[in-house]
Amino acid sequence: MSEPERQRHVRELMKARRDVKAAKASGDDDALREARDAVNKAKIKLGERGPTWWGDDIDHNRKLVQNSPYADWWEAR
Repeated sequence: MSEPERQRHVRELMKARRDVKAAKASGDDDALREARDAVNKAKIKLGERGPTWWGDDIDHNRKLVQNSPYADWWEAR
């Protein structure tokens, strides 16, 4: 992605976040859903959401390291 394109997506994300704040303040549930959807779309465009880059989509964050595929690496440190 080019730098100008990235900056455009960042601006979209920041606007969407401001819209979330405004919708929360106003209590408008429909506007809040729309704003959160816009945040999600901007994050996807920026590569912050979607398929993982490391190839597996398994979340090992809620496991003890010794109970994860990283146990051998951890022990070797």
